[in-house]
Amino acid sequence: MTPYICEFLGTMILVMLGDSVVCNVNLKKSNMFGGGVVIITLGWGLAVLLPAFIFGAASGAHFNPALTLALAVDGSFDWAMVPGYVIAQFAGAFVGGCIVWGMYKLHLDAEENVAMKKGVFCTAPSIRNIPMNIFAEACGTFILVFAIKGIGQVTGIAGGLNYLLVFAIIVSIGMSMGGLTGYAINPARDLGPRLAHTLLPIKDKGSSDWPYAIVPVVGPILGALVAVLLYGAVFPG
Repeated sequence: MTPYICEFLGTMILVMLGDSVVCNVNLKKSNMFGGGVVIITLGWGLAVLLPAFIFGAASGAHFNPALTLALAVDGSFDWAMVPGYVIAQFAGAFVGGCIVWGMYKLHLDAEENVAMKKGVFCTAPSIRNIPMNIFAEACGTFILVFAIKGIGQVTGIAGGLNYLLVFAIIVSIGMSMGGLTGYAINPARDLGPRLAHTLLPIKDKGSSDWPYAIVPVVGPILGALVAVLLYGAVFPG
């Protein structure tokens, strides 16, 4: 299986699990309605962990265009593979969003809160201020990428333990910063399902808020680039 297919499938599974936990907790007809943001945060961490275990050895388990770009900038990933990875990640996220709609169609149709429906698919800020929202996403992604790079400084990690540490990183970011913007920290994770929200015949879905989409693109890319550049300065060679 090529790494591109692995990135497609991994990102698809990530979005399937991540968007589904939002459905489970926030859609009123779900048996798990009202479970709270802690379940959502843990669910998103597991949504990253499970495909990382499956595809980590085959593709590196990026599942995130900002991470792929940053690793290419610091020389640890081949630039020639960047376009294929990014396309696979966005495509996987879009398909994942479509599958979530198929699974939860009846629940989405029964949900009256338009913002809640959109929130299943894509992120939104608690206080809308585009520059500050970009800053928040950049900070979250900086932590993500700097910590992922830092795992390489830990000696004697047993096989697969690095992915458990990534789970901890995702949960930590969500617990500490998730209330600001929903911590996309990944352009594909937001834009793929946002496009699904736009194109799918979701009942009374309202706007997909594309003007906000600059935030989960620019913020994560800036944060990821600063992370690898600073990491290279702190740990040269």
